[in-house]
Amino acid sequence: MGMNSVLHPIEAEIIGTLKKKNNLTINEITSETKLSLDQVRRGIEWLKKKELIELEEKKYIFVELDTLGIKSINEGLPERRILNLLAEKGGKEEIGKVKKELGMEEKEFSAAIGFAIKSGCIEVTKEKEGVFVKLLSLKLLDSEALLKKIYTKKQIEIGELTFHEKRVLDELKKRPNYIKFREVSEITIKAKENAFTLFEEYSRTPYVEKLTPELIISGKWKEVKFRPYDVEGEVPTVYPGRKHPVQDFIDQVREIFLSFGFEEIEGPVVLPSFWNFDALFIPQDHPAREMQDTFYLKGIFDERIEKNPIIGVIKSIHEKGGDTGSRGWNYKWSVEEAKKTVLRTHTTPITLQYLYKNKPSSAKVFSIDKVFRNENLDSKHLFEFHQYEGIVTGKNVTLRHLIGILSSFYKELGFKKIKFWPTYFPYTEPSLEAVAYVEKIGKWLELCGMGVFRPEVVLPAGIKNPVLAWGGGLERLILLAYEIDDIRFLYENHLSWLRGVNYARTKL
Repeated sequence: MGMNSVLHPIEAEIIGTLKKKNNLTINEITSETKLSLDQVRRGIEWLKKKELIELEEKKYIFVELDTLGIKSINEGLPERRILNLLAEKGGKEEIGKVKKELGMEEKEFSAAIGFAIKSGCIEVTKEKEGVFVKLLSLKLLDSEALLKKIYTKKQIEIGELTFHEKRVLDELKKRPNYIKFREVSEITIKAKENAFTLFEEYSRTPYVEKLTPELIISGKWKEVKFRPYDVEGEVPTVYPGRKHPVQDFIDQVREIFLSFGFEEIEGPVVLPSFWNFDALFIPQDHPAREMQDTFYLKGIFDERIEKNPIIGVIKSIHEKGGDTGSRGWNYKWSVEEAKKTVLRTHTTPITLQYLYKNKPSSAKVFSIDKVFRNENLDSKHLFEFHQYEGIVTGKNVTLRHLIGILSSFYKELGFKKIKFWPTYFPYTEPSLEAVAYVEKIGKWLELCGMGVFRPEVVLPAGIKNPVLAWGGGLERLILLAYEIDDIRFLYENHLSWLRGVNYARTKL
């Protein structure tokens, strides 16, 4: 038995109503049945698909008063105010005095004079004393009559207007904010003959809608007639809750590092400059510490820094290199500069604080978190973005170990061609830059900075073993994964994209 040969109870209710009176609107069917409006609409769609009904759409245009139209009811049209004033002045007045007394703007006054002349209610004459306006009639204006009619009925369907009223309406349309239009569509439903035939069959046949435990236990399921279900029928699209694509990619990166035996660490977003810059051997005159690159918290200083026992060591290292074998930066270090608070510009201070606190002889830790840079917002830059970073320390670790770790990491993400180029960072030596060849864009792409922490960074923390470190921006990889050109697109909540995007697992 085909699905088109059996009615659903909702369909049967609608056809039964149309059998009493064919050709009804959706609202009329809803009021005649016990169905909700949504059920009626759903049933009509089913019946339409089965070709059991015909739909006819009629459109009606209603006219209503707008703001100035309502104002004219209370205060009168501008031309009516002119006529009333002339009546008070004895039927004639100099045109400039009329305009001044009514307080109208030039454009409104000129239009009102024109409408009044056209209606035969006034005439304008030029005399020796000036230009005068003379009252000819106080009759009801056609526009006034129509506005009052619309106001009384609240709205009028254009088809109800006379030919003359439609001409007046055309004139009112030229006057902004006097009237407005509203289009209403009305759909009427008419059942076909085969729909009534199916309804009769449905009424004679006691279809069972559900298979219940009672039917199974009693064995009556063998005797009853179940209404067939269309398991291939269209159903409403459901958008269940899901992770944001950015968060999914972050989780992917996290899973890789965890699978490598790393431990995840976290830290505060707001830091004193001491931890964000000074403890990492970044000089206080470095360009990255300018307000053009860093978000400083205005008027907020971390006074605890001055009491930190490590202050003297860091000061000595910056100025002369301390006991690290370095020559330092050869300038006068300022504790006041170190106390300034910032939104962290990278996550490296988190791993550094981990080293100071735990002083591990060996460790493998990483972090994935937000950082903040005072960047100009464009297709490639954000002022708030994610950074992934980590460290490995141990007695015999070398730069070759770091190259091996990051090579394995990027291969897990799908990169096939990876290289490491020499570069410079203030807090690592030697320093490298990891790059990969991206087939889809046809060029080498910078992935992250990496290197071995300098003695000026780790010796004050009490760390004797080498510390391998790396860090990079995550959004760059996310753009590649989802094949997006504009980084801003990731955070603009485009629902169609968020609902339909395929999560980019190892597609780089």
